[in-house]
Amino acid sequence: MQALVYKSTGSWYVLKNEKGEAFNARIKGKFKIDDITSTNPIAVGDVVDIDKEDGEESIVITKIHDRKNYITRQSPHNKHMHHIVAANLDQSILLATLKDPKTSTGFIDRFLAASEAYHVSAIIVFNKTDLYKTKEKDKFNRIKSVYEKIGYPVYPISVTNGEGIDAVKELLKNKTTLLSGHSGVGKSSFINTIFPENIIKTQEVSGWSGKGLHTTTFAEMFDLPFGGKIIDTPGMREFAMMDIEPQELSHYFPEMKALINDCKFNNCMHIEEPGCAVKAAVEENKIAAERYISYLNILGTIDNKKW
Repeated sequence: MQALVYKSTGSWYVLKNEKGEAFNARIKGKFKIDDITSTNPIAVGDVVDIDKEDGEESIVITKIHDRKNYITRQSPHNKHMHHIVAANLDQSILLATLKDPKTSTGFIDRFLAASEAYHVSAIIVFNKTDLYKTKEKDKFNRIKSVYEKIGYPVYPISVTNGEGIDAVKELLKNKTTLLSGHSGVGKSSFINTIFPENIIKTQEVSGWSGKGLHTTTFAEMFDLPFGGKIIDTPGMREFAMMDIEPQELSHYFPEMKALINDCKFNNCMHIEEPGCAVKAAVEENKIAAERYISYLNILGTIDNKKW
């Protein structure tokens, strides 16, 4: 029998079968030793085969089906291993905020590059527009212009007053969507607004630090009442890239990828090489300086041994 993974706690998994029946299951021991390089061999969104354990009533996962895609990040517990955030996605939404807490463009760019690397369409949604004054409105318009110019949709919303919620709900219809972002940006509150009843506990942003408090411990998938699924992820303080070679990184910045063939050298890293089309585009304001800085910062975090 096949089932879909809705929640992973590390040792037990919540599954739903084709009839929509939910139950708990665990993995067979062999999954823990079979050439698995991630900290979690099975992720939310995985399609699996299940069976009853010999002589017992408990359900075990016997097989993982091939994934069409997935998003991974550096394991928060082991920097040398990766953690699969979710699998078999139609799109990803990064929920960001300009204040309380502030989402840096560097974090946004890491998320977008990861989505590009794993072939997942990405959308940026800015929450808490009810807090915007003139300064924040100007900043939002500037950021929106930068990202829409390179092909990423940007939506403003306020969970507090309902602004923009219907437009984002339309994006979610009949798709499996990963919802990610820093702690405190309002992921849980957003999910609660699109369900008839509140299904997730929420907490306020920590007043003394300005950082969000973690409310989601494990990734979890929910069936949307209007069709589709949404995967809520633990709030992320960082989004370290994994399994990406330095020479590949510019391929995951669309505005850079479009110029790669115009560089003088085939192996151009867009740093100090002469005849670099990317650097020329930055100087001519055809590529946003913030995006180029993000590229350099991410490049600097990729294992130097790969150079």
